[in-house]
Amino acid sequence: MPANMSPVPVLPLVINCLMSALGCMATLKLIPAFKDHFISARLCGMDLNKTTKKEVPESQGVISGTVFLIILFCFIPVPFLSCFVGDQCTGFPHNEFVQLIGALLAICCMIFLGFADDVLNLQWRHKLLLPTMASLPLLMVYFTNFGNTVIVVPKPFRVLLGLHLDLGILYYVYMGMLAVFCTNAINILAGINGIESGQALFISGSIIIFNLLELGGDFRDDHVFSLYFMIPFFFTTLALFYHNWYPSSVFVGDTFCYFAGMTFAVVGILGHFSKTMLLFFIPQVINFVYSLPQLFHVVPCPRHRLPRLNPETGKLWMSYSKFKRKDLSKLGHLILQVAELLKLLEVRRAQEGDDEFIECNNMTLINLVLKLLGPTHERNLTAIMLIIQVMGSVMAFGIRYHLVRLFYDV
Repeated sequence: MPANMSPVPVLPLVINCLMSALGCMATLKLIPAFKDHFISARLCGMDLNKTTKKEVPESQGVISGTVFLIILFCFIPVPFLSCFVGDQCTGFPHNEFVQLIGALLAICCMIFLGFADDVLNLQWRHKLLLPTMASLPLLMVYFTNFGNTVIVVPKPFRVLLGLHLDLGILYYVYMGMLAVFCTNAINILAGINGIESGQALFISGSIIIFNLLELGGDFRDDHVFSLYFMIPFFFTTLALFYHNWYPSSVFVGDTFCYFAGMTFAVVGILGHFSKTMLLFFIPQVINFVYSLPQLFHVVPCPRHRLPRLNPETGKLWMSYSKFKRKDLSKLGHLILQVAELLKLLEVRRAQEGDDEFIECNNMTLINLVLKLLGPTHERNLTAIMLIIQVMGSVMAFGIRYHLVRLFYDV
């Protein structure tokens, strides 16, 4: 180990794991204990893909998020124990302390704004604005503690741009957009039991594995910082996933999606591995790109794009968007034709009276999987989506540790 590299803080990590395990058990108990409180407050909804129309409490991400915050609030002094006990401290690490507090502030803001969205049912333009506002404390911490906006240029572009490139304010724009993407990427890949909490669980597990692999590298402190957040997040999400798995007894709500996305953005930005973190979002990136025509209303987008249940078979099938042909722009027509040609979209055309209607399946990765596999039971569909998430993580590790040599000197 190099002389200037600090040893792995084993005791703080062990304490973090123990506190996270307790947080997992607390979350397991608290979610069913508060179910009736959420229903009485009308924070509940119907599971549209069940034949029994039973009220299911929503916004349960606020419980796992609160337990997560309590764990980390109690954990705040632990990484700095050497400065409180004994004579080992040569100087209090104010930068590390500010980094920890700033990260918690950003996550706390996002949980609050996510719960506000669940209660007030905000519009999509607000869903883009809220993560941007909540990321400001994060960007300020990055500016005061690091302020580095220079990137290493990938090999194919070095002839044009050189070895290093200073992005300046564009780097902060990138980090702000990263926070927006992470929060909404999980939110738009939703609609079946267990999918939101499941994808977040596997992404956090992948980040933990990556952090552990990098503990012997030159950026050990960054990965230890990430573990301080990812371990409690993994355990509290595991408890939420238990209750959210098919048949779901609770819904996670937008609160959890915002909370999870901001937590990933925090560790990616302050841990200095944002590009690697995005690799663990490969299924979410695919879903986002596939959804773009509907997200930007080039193709009409209904409020709910989740699959539809066939009550006779008990299986899910693609949901569709129906609209008049004259309401579709030339760009929309082009997108439908190309997607239909590539077998990525099922398009139906029909004449009803004087109007010609077009019907196409909603553009989500879940509907695309159903198009390829046919009608599927909801539990099996969730399992397939989580397998895709695992395959994405395996691909991410392959890119990070092998294909990276094509782009960077490692």
